Parts: sequence; structure tokens; C-alpha cells
Amino acid sequence: MSQTLEERTVTTMPRIGDPAPEFTAETTQGPISFPGDYAGRWVILFSHPADFTPVCTTEFMTFASMQEEFAAYNTALVGLSVDGLYSHIAWLRTIQDKMVFRDMKGVEVTFPLIDDVSMEVATKYGMIMPGEAATQAVRAVFVIDPKGVIRTIVYYPLSLGRNFDELLRVVKGLQTADAFNVATPADWRPGERVIVPTAGSCGTAKDRMDGAEEGVECVDWFFCTKELPAEDVESAIRTGA
Repeated sequence: MSQTLEERTVTTMPRIGDPAPEFTAETTQGPISFPGDYAGRWVILFSHPADFTPVCTTEFMTFASMQEEFAAYNTALVGLSVDGLYSHIAWLRTIQDKMVFRDMKGVEVTFPLIDDVSMEVATKYGMIMPGEAATQAVRAVFVIDPKGVIRTIVYYPLSLGRNFDELLRVVKGLQTADAFNVATPADWRPGERVIVPTAGSCGTAKDRMDGAEEGVECVDWFFCTKELPAEDVESAIRTGA
């Protein structure tokens, strides 16, 4: 049953730490049941405003060119817009046959693009923002972990293309934090120092400040870092394409 615009705008948006809202949908790669079909994998679920639009075209070409790189970190890509399946197919064929962007051409998009004409999926994920557009999904990005839990949410306005290096960095950072029980500082890249969990007791804080924890360096009791070589990070999170 379709919803009115007023009903759609009051839908509660999912939050970080929530289970990813479930749905079934038709896509350019066949039907999917989400997130169940992706159990055990990380997923980037992202929306775009409309097919045959220039910013979206550059984004799909970039995502497709990086698909194997994301796959090397056990991460699948799933796209969505409120256009229909036939429009999706025609647009993706145009991308492959005609479009050139930077050094990319002849790009084939093989990850699924969801048919969401009803806007039901976009509404579940809070992708429709009437202040920006009442009939188009904004550029939303949801990073979902192998247990189907939302770990990162990023929203962009219709006019701003996404930073794909940052999306890959987010995936690597989340996986590194999980694998090593650390946090990553601003602009972190694999190979840079990581932040160890803040001391939970006065004794631990004193030990750290006194240099009792090997390899841990503290500026103050709450801010301690350690080296984490890039090869250790890659061996822990890289699974192969």
C-alpha cells in the first residue's frame, strides 16, 4: 500500500547501531532480500536522486571502477533510486556504451541497483528529505556490518558528489577498530598510529603514564596511541576480491 507524502516524512530514520531495515526488492541483478542475502559481508547501501543525471553518472562509474577494491575488504555495493527497473537498465547501458569520466570509459555496473518507484525502501532508510526534494532520494550512504547492523551513515545534498576514497577509508577504519579493539584518529590511514581505549581505572591510567604498557605512548592519561603497521591491518581485514 502506497504512503502519502505526509506519512513518509514522519518515518523514523534508522540510526547507527540499529539493525538495517529489512526489505525485498527487484534490482538490475535480480531480486534481493536485504540484509539477509548479505549476511557475513559488509555492505555499502547508497542512494542517488535519479537515473540519467550527471552527478549520479560519475558516482556510478566510480563505484563500479572500485567494486573489486571494496570486494577485497569483504564489502558489497548496493545502489538505489526511486526510478524503475527499465530506466535503470537503460541508464547503465548508456554508462557502459557512451560515458567517459576522467580515465574511465566502457564501465560496466554489475552490482545491484534497486527499483524503488514506490519509495518504500527510501522511506525506511530516511532517504527522502522534503527540504531537498520530495520525490528524489538524497545521496545517502549506509555502511552495514556482517551482522546486519548499521555502522556509519553519511548524507550528501543532491548537488554534491561523494568522496569515494573516504568511503573506502570508512570501511577500513571500521574493520580495523573491530579487529584490534582500537579507535582511529582524524584522517587515519592504515599504517598510522591508532588510539587505544581510554583507561578505565586510576591504576591503568597511572601505569600508562609511567610507561608500563609496552608500545603505548600517552600524551595524557586519556590520550594514548600505539603503532599498528599497515601490513598487520591489511592481513587482518583484507580478504581478497
